[in-house]
Amino acid sequence: MKQFSYSLLFLVVFISCQQQVSSDSIAKINGYWEIHKVEFADGKQKEYTVNETVDYFEWNQSKGFRKKVKPQFDGTLLTNNEAEEIHISDSSGSYMIQYKTAYTQWNEEIITLTDSVLVLKNKQNLEYHYKRFTPFSLK
Repeated sequence: MKQFSYSLLFLVVFISCQQQVSSDSIAKINGYWEIHKVEFADGKQKEYTVNETVDYFEWNQSKGFRKKVKPQFDGTLLTNNEAEEIHISDSSGSYMIQYKTAYTQWNEEIITLTDSVLVLKNKQNLEYHYKRFTPFSLK
């Protein structure tokens, strides 16, 4: 009985500490995000210690885009004209990003969104964990 009480207390604390995504927090998606790890549906993880590309999100309440950029050693970012159109919507309390390109479209659920953490989940139950990108320079 005592073990059950501790388990229940842990569960309540864990659930209450999770950050809820809200309409007010959606603007935090703007900016540069670096992939930190991917969690697979079977529980395995892949860590990313070095990234050649960073995701740049720009959202303005009605439309936006995601673009891949390449950080350079001089602190600049290389990019091209390729961007994925995005729309963010509230679907029964879950916020979804709808991506669209000329060739395909897909959705990801926003699991966590804070000033420094972004977690997205796709329909294959892959969770993409991002951290806010910190630029670097060898100058």
